[in-house]
Amino acid sequence: MSKPTDRKIAMIGGGGVRTPLVIFGVNEAAETLGAREMVLYDPDQERLRIVAALGRAVVAKEGGSLKIRETSSIEEAVEGADFILNSVRVGGIASRAADELAAIKHGYPGQETTGPAGAAMALRTVPVALEQARTVERLAPDGWIVNFTNPAGLITQAISSHTKARVVGICDTPTELLHRITLALGARHDEVVCDYVGLNHLGWVRRIRLRGEDVTEQVLNDDTILSQLYTAPLFDFAMIRTLRLIPTEYLFFYYSRRRALENQKRQGSSRGAEVEQLNRDLFTTLKDRLGADDGEGAVAAYAAYLNRRSGSYMKLEASAGSAFDKDAPFDEDPFRVASGYHRIALDVMTALRGDKPARIIVNTRNDGAVPNLPDGDIIETPCQISRDTIIPEPLEALPDEVHGLVQSVKSYERAAIRSAMNTDRLTARMAFLIHPAIGEWEPTDPLLHDLLDRCIHC
Repeated sequence: MSKPTDRKIAMIGGGGVRTPLVIFGVNEAAETLGAREMVLYDPDQERLRIVAALGRAVVAKEGGSLKIRETSSIEEAVEGADFILNSVRVGGIASRAADELAAIKHGYPGQETTGPAGAAMALRTVPVALEQARTVERLAPDGWIVNFTNPAGLITQAISSHTKARVVGICDTPTELLHRITLALGARHDEVVCDYVGLNHLGWVRRIRLRGEDVTEQVLNDDTILSQLYTAPLFDFAMIRTLRLIPTEYLFFYYSRRRALENQKRQGSSRGAEVEQLNRDLFTTLKDRLGADDGEGAVAAYAAYLNRRSGSYMKLEASAGSAFDKDAPFDEDPFRVASGYHRIALDVMTALRGDKPARIIVNTRNDGAVPNLPDGDIIETPCQISRDTIIPEPLEALPDEVHGLVQSVKSYERAAIRSAMNTDRLTARMAFLIHPAIGEWEPTDPLLHDLLDRCIHC
């Protein structure tokens, strides 16, 4: 790696809406990370120019020294980088919206990373992510890919299995659940330890310790606590108590598929379609504010966007709510929330740098942590992270209640990766058949027709 005070951080997909939030975090921790600059790459040069300008405005507002540079060359961005943050959406947000609406049309919930829409996203993204990872492998062999790209577990699996690049996948879902558990218990973060097991967007908290005492039963049997664990009323508490596990929010699309679909039909939309409109409005405003040299106004508009987006999360699927409802709850300062992708990315980079070892839930190789899964499987699990080292904590075997579901999703992931790499339609249909949120053969052909017509790699 580079000299401790001369580290380079690259972001592939730097024109995305998460980028200014990440810039805020890197700027805040620039001294700790030893970071001098962030180099942003995105094939959409207009979006990249706007996002880079917004990022500079964020740094200026915070009084930082981090340099923001944009480039049209992925090679220039990643060469010699210590960390490569990967946040790519092949086809843009319009593809997400179209995928979700196609799934709804065929009788499945439309969700970005699960079911038919998630499979379409995987098929579209795997070839691009592998090409980018091989560029990193060649030009930054000592660097770490910190993968944000969804479906995060599947993409991390593809990179881990088919390149030599060093990669770790991150997601804020488990960390946000642990944060909510801590708040509900009225505790500090250093007082609560959770045993978490699963895959990305398919994970469960199975044990909770507060100051060394097992309080799992207390949490499971307290409706007031359970009601504070999700941004929307997703799960029947009787189901959680029967399961004896606390599911992350995306299990809603497995455990309550009909309800999710009915609410999407009632609203006549999907989360992706609403986010597409939010993004369109945001970039119109950013062009105006930045064009008028109003950096502070641009940052304020971006903060309002983050608040509206986070305040409406899962409302549509859970209760047919909308991101455009007037009563969406807002955070006072979305840049300084306790959890979020930028916080997790910073914690991971700081730990890998070696100055501050940490226990963090990430997506990494199983390597024996979960006894009934292969070593090479990417799982989402608590890890001890220190200088250039990620070690998953040993866990008990997956409980019977979720073992079959996890195995099925891993089998789907393998088939989806094979299909994406070989552009094989029958393997894609097999992946859909294996997926427990689809699980039928006949619908796979018309589904793929609607989904893959827009997939440039299929």
